[in-house]
Amino acid sequence: MTTVSMEVPSTGTAGCERGEALASRLEGGASALAAFARTLSDAEWLMPFSTTDRRTIGVIVHHVASIYPLEMQLAQLLAQGQPIKDVTWDAVAQVNAGHAKDHEEPTREAAIALLARNSAEAAAGIRVMTDAELATAAPVSLYGDAPLTCQFFLEDHAVRHSYHHLAKIRKALGK
Repeated sequence: MTTVSMEVPSTGTAGCERGEALASRLEGGASALAAFARTLSDAEWLMPFSTTDRRTIGVIVHHVASIYPLEMQLAQLLAQGQPIKDVTWDAVAQVNAGHAKDHEEPTREAAIALLARNSAEAAAGIRVMTDAELATAAPVSLYGDAPLTCQFFLEDHAVRHSYHHLAKIRKALGK
């Protein structure tokens, strides 16, 4: 499989405006999720996420927090021009099920603290990426080995994750 570079000039130093914008959006989503989680009653925290996903809302908040390191590890592979291999939607479902089993009843305080810590670390990791790293593409097994840029992967996973689940939580609660 071939690595593709999108020919975006590097800033020559770590960090770039796009990285800062991505990091800020990630932080905004994590902050919004944390703020909303703080308003939930104990009954809402323990409510199933949906009729098809029986994980509790608390488990979902903890899930978002706990997955940032993995999302960043995969993004770093792309930034280095390395393909993401053996990551499938079935594998994602297994990781999610394992997380739910290992963290059946996370406390709100622990989940929010983990969300703050891991989102800050993810944002810091994004902030040091160069334009060239964000523009580097390599095959991603999760998308049929399509060559995707690091920036796309970040936007579709680490940056979007908290917004995605916050919207679904709001819908589940009718808020």
